[in-house]
Amino acid sequence: MRDVTTGVLRWDGAGQGGGWRFVEPPPAPQECPVAIVIDGMSQAVLMATPQDLRDFALGFALTEGLIAAPGDVEGFEEAAIEAGGFPAREARLWLRPGLAARLAERRRSMVGPVGCGLCGVDSIEAALPQIVPVASDWSMPPEDVARAMAALTQGQVLRHQTPAIHGAAFWDGARAVTREDVGRHNALDKLAGALAQAGQSAGQGAVVMSSRLSVDLVQKAARIGAPILIGASAPTALALGWAERAGITLIARARQASFDLYTHPRRIAGS
Repeated sequence: MRDVTTGVLRWDGAGQGGGWRFVEPPPAPQECPVAIVIDGMSQAVLMATPQDLRDFALGFALTEGLIAAPGDVEGFEEAAIEAGGFPAREARLWLRPGLAARLAERRRSMVGPVGCGLCGVDSIEAALPQIVPVASDWSMPPEDVARAMAALTQGQVLRHQTPAIHGAAFWDGARAVTREDVGRHNALDKLAGALAQAGQSAGQGAVVMSSRLSVDLVQKAARIGAPILIGASAPTALALGWAERAGITLIARARQASFDLYTHPRRIAGS
């Protein structure tokens, strides 16, 4: 078998000089099974990039409604394990006493390809929970959309090294906090955890995604109270409907100086 780490065949059908050529590929992104374990119970198993796992576990617990606030967590532990001969990780959270009943009700066992956002949910009610509208009136000028996207790109350290990496950033009007992962949902969970640990309110800024905007990303943004969600690609119809009902300003196809504004335009000055 050819070693794909040293070279790959690339097809170029353009022009008379087109055809096959041998090229050196970029570094492959890291990916491994990561189990989110809370009080000794596995809540989810996702394929993820094994970095910032404390942020990942905390953000997942927050955005999935397993905990109400960072103060519900009393301890964290990361463990390297092996699964089928491949490396894996456990991100273990320990909660304050009295929260076991909530975990028993919400427990999920799932293996999601690159952090599939709703894999393992076993009912429509769980996939489409009750909407809690976002109350924040934080706003931004239209010029800041391009600045926010540029800040996300600049903050994607892993993306500069290898393709196939998603990013999620929080833009407060001046700077961005960025987290990355092979899964877009994972990246947003990591960002939520980072904001929570820093004591930074998601209501005072915009969440910026390198990806398309699906309903689960809108749900996660709503759960942490983010008033504006910006994506580099298109939204789904369900994401638009959810953003409208959740009071989120949704911006999609944000590229260079242009973007499409879909819902709640009041937060974008001059719209």
